[in-house]
Amino acid sequence: MTETQPQPAGLLGTQVAEVDGAGDLVFDAALVGPLLGLEPGAFMEELKKGMVHQVHEQGTGVDHGRRRVTFRYRARQSVLILDAQGHALHIA
Repeated sequence: MTETQPQPAGLLGTQVAEVDGAGDLVFDAALVGPLLGLEPGAFMEELKKGMVHQVHEQGTGVDHGRRRVTFRYRARQSVLILDAQGHALHIA
């Protein structure tokens, strides 16, 4: 498995996820994988194996329309704050 270097600052303002017809987020592995040190193919393999975990939180009140998504892979973690259209507002 080849690791890549995350470049979160370059993703700010980028649409990292699309909102499907059901209102669910669909992420682009080419954008999210590197945040965990994984190439897109490896990200998808690890996701299918259950090694990549995701926690999704919907904003309320002043954060209405925003979503916080945390991806975890082994000891790595990346937290994305997204607007209603899936654009990255903050990445940690």
